Amino acid sequence: MPFDAASQPLSLPRWHSLSADQGDCWLSLTLEGRPLIQVRLEPGETLHVHVQSLCPQRPQQALWAACYWLLSRNPACQRLAWHLAQVQPEALASGLLLASETPGLYLCERTLFWQLPQPWLGQAPGSVYPQQMQMSDGKRHPRRAPKPRGEVYRRFDARLGSWVSLRTLDIDQDLERYNRWQNNPRVEKFWQEGGSLAQHREYLVKLDADPHTLTLIGSFDDQPFAYFEAYWAKEDRIAPFYPADDYDRGVHMLVGEENHRGPHKVASWLSALVHYLFLDDPRTQRVVAEPRADNGKMIGYMQDQCFHCEKEFDFPHKRAALMILGRERFFDRCKLL
Repeated sequence: MPFDAASQPLSLPRWHSLSADQGDCWLSLTLEGRPLIQVRLEPGETLHVHVQSLCPQRPQQALWAACYWLLSRNPACQRLAWHLAQVQPEALASGLLLASETPGLYLCERTLFWQLPQPWLGQAPGSVYPQQMQMSDGKRHPRRAPKPRGEVYRRFDARLGSWVSLRTLDIDQDLERYNRWQNNPRVEKFWQEGGSLAQHREYLVKLDADPHTLTLIGSFDDQPFAYFEAYWAKEDRIAPFYPADDYDRGVHMLVGEENHRGPHKVASWLSALVHYLFLDDPRTQRVVAEPRADNGKMIGYMQDQCFHCEKEFDFPHKRAALMILGRERFFDRCKLL
């Protein structure tokens, strides 16, 4: 399991192995052979956690690791009740723990835990980008932050035993791969973007200059397998077809490598992609998509990840299904592991 034991909150995560000795009523976590935290557990409607020993050099990281382990091993667990003689101020300031009306009792809520930007984003943004409204192509929308470069998200998926990560597309590095994927007959059937290297370079250069679209490469264990476009819905062609909010994000999705297809892989990368978009700007309340209405397999995968089909509608080039996933629904029901 992954864990960043030493780095400060604003530094890039350096992942180490975290191991557990556990039972129904106890958990002991060890980091590279060194004890990190030991707790006694009281199972019930809310899982109560009693700290028996805590690494004094890194108490905040130890609490985070125990929350991560307990929430990950049981996706149905919505809340942890921590019994602490003294709480770390950072745990309260970040939202990792909430004070209760009972002295010495603190709560960790699943819906808050998975919204913490660290360590998933690699480096925590200092604050959200300030809002200033502007007009472009006849559409009024917020000015968008400069696009990130490099890796933007990384998470260990315990179900697959693999890292799932997202990085921004590099045209020189990824052009041949993108061209091969788009010319795959299976992909071209739905994307209709087959073409030459020159045509695809022109297309990607145009997107790179477009502030409303972010091009991403998805990887499992640092091996690229998918291409994603994340866009701000307010400026997109989808906006006239539903009441788009200022910070709604949309996605286009392409799995290019055949060995990374299948529902178990989709569950991993789709949850990671949506997780990243909700973390990227806390003002984002919905993620939307518009797959072809006859792409029943993809629509089914999205429904498995809590998207719902709002309606079908007609683009000039296709009949589309409007798929929507709200922030509250995602963090209440997501199965992030």
